[in-house]
Amino acid sequence: MDIGLIHHQLKEQIPHQYIRLGESMKEHTSFRIGGPADIMVLPDSARQIVAAVEICRKNNCPYYIMGNGTNLLVLDGGYRGVIIKTAANMKDCKVEGEWVYGQSGILLSTLSKLVTEAGLEGLEYASGIPGTLGGAVAMNAGAYGGEIKDSLEWARVMNPDGDIKTYTKQQLELGYRTSIIQREGLVVLDCGLKLRRGNREAIEAKINEYTRMRKEKQPLDLPSAGSTFKRPKGYYAGKLIEDAGLKGARVGGAMVSEKHCGFIVNTGNATAGDVVALINHIKKQVKEKFGVELQPEVKVIGEP
Repeated sequence: MDIGLIHHQLKEQIPHQYIRLGESMKEHTSFRIGGPADIMVLPDSARQIVAAVEICRKNNCPYYIMGNGTNLLVLDGGYRGVIIKTAANMKDCKVEGEWVYGQSGILLSTLSKLVTEAGLEGLEYASGIPGTLGGAVAMNAGAYGGEIKDSLEWARVMNPDGDIKTYTKQQLELGYRTSIIQREGLVVLDCGLKLRRGNREAIEAKINEYTRMRKEKQPLDLPSAGSTFKRPKGYYAGKLIEDAGLKGARVGGAMVSEKHCGFIVNTGNATAGDVVALINHIKKQVKEKFGVELQPEVKVIGEP
C-alpha cells in the first residue's frame, strides 16, 4: 500500500483542504482516544465519498467511513489506511412541509433543533444523541422510546462496489441497534424523514425534560462513547455491571462510570488498550456471575 500514491490520487478528485495526513484520531472521537490515521478525508458530497472509496479499492487500501466518532474507539497504533469522516462537511439539511431531507453527516442534535424551529415533532428523543444522521440510520439509534425508524422513509446508500441505490424503510430492515446497512457494509449518503406538525412549546418542553434526565443520569462531564454495551434481551447492561460489583472499576485511565455503569469513561489519560481491557473484564465478570454475554455497542478499529 503506497500512501503517497493514494494521497496523490485523492488530491486529483477532492480539494486538498479536505485531505489530511497522519491525523490524530483523538481529535475525532468522543472518547478522546486513538492513534493517527494515515489519511483522513472530509468529503462534502456523495461524489467525493464515491471517489475516495474507488481510489481505496483500486489500491487495495483499507478504509473506514465514520460519522462524528461518538460510537468509535480507535486503537493506540492508529489506522493504516483512509478514514472518511462525513460529519465535517456533509451537513446540508432541507425542511419542506413535514418532510426533512438531510445529508448523512448532519448531527442529530442539530437536526432536532432545525425541525423544532419548523414546528415538527418526532425527533425530540434525538436532541441529546451526539451522533450523525447516517450513523443513526445504520444502527437505528433511539432513546426514551423513540427510534429513527419511526420517522425515516428512505435512505440513499452506497454499496461496497460503489453503486448508489435508494432503500425504503422496509428494505433497510431496521431493528434494535441493527440494520441491513451494518450487515452488508452499506454507507448512508442522505435520507428523507417524515415528521408531524406539533406545538413548538410542547416540543421544546419535551426536549428540555430529556435534557434534564440525561444530565441527571449520564456522565456527560467525562469523555465516553455513550452506552458501551447493547442491551441484552431481558436485562439492562448497566444494572448487570453494577450488580457484578463493577461500579468504579478501573483499568489505567478507563473507568466504569459511578454515575451510570453502562458507560466506560476516560478519566483523562486512558489509552484504547485500557478501554479494551476493561470491556473484556466486564464481559468476563458478567458472564461468570449471571451467564449473560454482553455485546459491545462501541465499534473498535485500528491497530494496537
